[in-house]
Amino acid sequence: MSQLGATKSGFILCVCVCIILFTFSGVKDLDEQKQYSPEIKECGFYPGELCTAIFEGKSAALTVGNVCQRSFPPSRDNGPVFLQTTTNCSLIIQNLNIITEPLSVEEADYPLAYIITIHKKLDMFVKLLRAIYAPQNIYCIHIDKKSSKIYSRTVRKLASCFSNIIVSSKQETVVYAGFSRLQADVNCMEDLADSENPWKHVINLCGQDFPIRTNREIVRYLKTQWNGRNLTPGVIQPSHMKYRTSLSYREFEHMGKAYVSPTATEKSGPPNNITIFFGTAYYALTRDFVRFVRSDKRAKDLLKWSRDTYSPDEHYWVTLNRLKDAPGSTPDAQWEGNIRAVKWKDQEGTSHTGCSGHYVRDICIYGLGDLQWIIESPHLFANKFDPGVYPLVTDCLERHYRLKVLAQAEVALDPNWYLQDNYTKKGTST
Repeated sequence: MSQLGATKSGFILCVCVCIILFTFSGVKDLDEQKQYSPEIKECGFYPGELCTAIFEGKSAALTVGNVCQRSFPPSRDNGPVFLQTTTNCSLIIQNLNIITEPLSVEEADYPLAYIITIHKKLDMFVKLLRAIYAPQNIYCIHIDKKSSKIYSRTVRKLASCFSNIIVSSKQETVVYAGFSRLQADVNCMEDLADSENPWKHVINLCGQDFPIRTNREIVRYLKTQWNGRNLTPGVIQPSHMKYRTSLSYREFEHMGKAYVSPTATEKSGPPNNITIFFGTAYYALTRDFVRFVRSDKRAKDLLKWSRDTYSPDEHYWVTLNRLKDAPGSTPDAQWEGNIRAVKWKDQEGTSHTGCSGHYVRDICIYGLGDLQWIIESPHLFANKFDPGVYPLVTDCLERHYRLKVLAQAEVALDPNWYLQDNYTKKGTST
């Protein structure tokens, strides 16, 4: 056979093999679509099997999920409809599938405190609250002053149904990267410090967070790896971050939008010759450390000095926790501590392979393709979620999370603790 003939034969064989493989792949995807998903033409039903298939890595289920979630009703900024129509707390607790008793002795003996700052997307807050809620814990909710009246009223009504959920006694108008964000946490700490609940660690969250680890896993993590210590990942302030504390910053408002901007005024050095650190704004702090922050002169001076800095919540907690004499301090710690799983845009290709949703301020708003990465993360919580854009992401994640929580329980399970399908018919939400 000539060289040309051999080449043609090889080419034809290659084409045939590709056609067979493509056909087999297409049949397999079609079978997966039939087995794990509703019909694409009518995405009126949302079975739990679709979420399961997505977590199992079924490509067809992921494809169908991305198509179908476009037809789901948009997330309600003022929360589930029943929160607007009933004042009956028993019905609210039942409709939210709230877990009403500690699931183990270990958890009952180690109550946690939470600070949650919110201002919009009440649907997401409700999902977060019912995921992390446990009756032995205590929760302080900071409602942004700029939140709508109906939003604030709904949150307060929800909180009034629980003796262990309080609304911050002082409210701030929170501005991104402004001192108001730090002050909101401080306000809630004042309320939590005065509570009779014997909480051990306080954890702060925002309204677009969701837990990855169960309450029991969080308790064990804090008891074992951080026993009696504070968790504040961070390092000595890098040179490229010194702009945040070298100039005086102010909060401005333009065309109804508030923002932080530098002035021409240079700041003096930090008080008490303290070394400034830089880290995450999120933490897990012991109760003794909170008492220290409220009373120590250095802590008070640093809080006052931080009022006109940029994003002070990213230096305040970590700086105080590096003081050797602070209760539970970690003077030599750096980025240790699995607080938040975040996909940063500049870390694409290193800590993650990309964002299947989209980036906002260089942070990934998770899409369905990010779910496997989230549940495999060693972190306690993940950020950020937007059920208004990707409703299946939070619905699948909270279903997966609740089943994991109940599987670890050491008490008899109430049938109402199981979540139902979030969507039963097109245009109808439960």
